[in-house]
Amino acid sequence: MLLSISDLEAGYGKVPVLHQVSFHVDEGETVAIIGPNGAGKSTLLKTISGLVKPRAGTVEYKGKSISGWASDAVVREGLAYIPEGGRPFPNMSVYDNLLMGAFSNREALSLGVLDTMYEIFPVLKARQEQLARTLSGGERQMLALARGLVSRPNLIMLDEPSLGLAPKLVDEIYEKIRRFRKEFGMTVLLVEQNTSYALELADRGYVLENGSIVLEGDSKFLGESEHVKKAYLGL
Repeated sequence: MLLSISDLEAGYGKVPVLHQVSFHVDEGETVAIIGPNGAGKSTLLKTISGLVKPRAGTVEYKGKSISGWASDAVVREGLAYIPEGGRPFPNMSVYDNLLMGAFSNREALSLGVLDTMYEIFPVLKARQEQLARTLSGGERQMLALARGLVSRPNLIMLDEPSLGLAPKLVDEIYEKIRRFRKEFGMTVLLVEQNTSYALELADRGYVLENGSIVLEGDSKFLGESEHVKKAYLGL
């Protein structure tokens, strides 16, 4: 088991968001967290990545507790978090954004990881001198993915990679995710409101509603669930 979450509780100020959330991610698999807006999906990833401190429960990675660790320590442990909308450094070039992504693993630069990113995301090579704020939405999302990958993490956590993108661009983004998952053997934890894309990509999934896990199973089971079909697939 690569990542294990047990009875996790977290929130903001006095407002609770997550309520005794428990789930796990095995090495090499893709797990999706689906649910409505405001369910706590982004808070869950932020708590795992150290941006939000848990109030109770545990986060274990490779059998080691990382509950409450600072975010930079979590990154150095081999977890990469790509937030909603990507959020590259707007006034830095594409190239400098990628360099920043490698701060926890400078050795990767000497192994040619930037060339690999440019091969997977050729638009970034063409735009490497441009400021990130001049990129289109799809290009910014690709930059965010590449920036998360240059440190060669064991686990990459994606928060709504399809957000605000046209369907054609969403298809392209998900194809990139499939490619680096296959080529790098990477484990993926995916938070996504676009349920059909999430279940197509993932091996297993969990449904998070009002801060609690209400349903879990493999992607086929969830896709055939009457609750998921009615609430999230419009069927």
